[in-house]
Amino acid sequence: MPPQIERLFFLDPCDGGRRGTMWMNGSRHRVATLATAALALAGCSKKDNNAADTTAASSTVSADTSAMVAGPAAATWTDANIVALLDEANMSDSVAGAVAATKGTAAAVRDFGKRMMRDHHTLRAQGQALATKLGVTPLPPSDDPVTPAAQKEMDTLNSTAKGKDFDRAYIDAEVDVHKAVLGLATKAAGQTQTAELKNLIQKAAPVIQGHLDKAESIQKTLK
Repeated sequence: MPPQIERLFFLDPCDGGRRGTMWMNGSRHRVATLATAALALAGCSKKDNNAADTTAASSTVSADTSAMVAGPAAATWTDANIVALLDEANMSDSVAGAVAATKGTAAAVRDFGKRMMRDHHTLRAQGQALATKLGVTPLPPSDDPVTPAAQKEMDTLNSTAKGKDFDRAYIDAEVDVHKAVLGLATKAAGQTQTAELKNLIQKAAPVIQGHLDKAESIQKTLK
């Protein structure tokens, strides 16, 4: 029996508090991800007195993002799987950006976080509009590589004290995440047989590459 799909609504801070949409299945780890996102947007990033070992944290995030592309070698994603993965990737990076926009110390980090909120909100809206047009109900694949990486990044950001350690942890994670998302997009574009979905992915790729380039340039200033 396929997992139950729920269409959830939330207030999107990138759109003036208007109602946004999220598709989730009933699994516990997805609910945990949603809860983490809600807490982050509500200001749970106040854990400033609990410093973390950012070197170890960044390494863990890097290991998880590498799985975003790898996954089972024989795995094939349907359009429903692809739409779900792209939606979740955009949502999670927008949420991480919201944390960085308020918790970041360096102006470049805060500005980058705001850019991630804005750009990934736009990409999500485009993906959801296309899914509606195509009549595709997003369904995360059983080998979902996005949720574990997104959860790991949020755990790292919420447990790292505000300051230079947080800035480095966030930007290091963003470099790894955007490299992984580019790989995910390449795989998705190669598997979909729907021209409009392939076109959407190909148009988004330069935006993601721009994010990666900017994150890497900021990363050099934080060493």
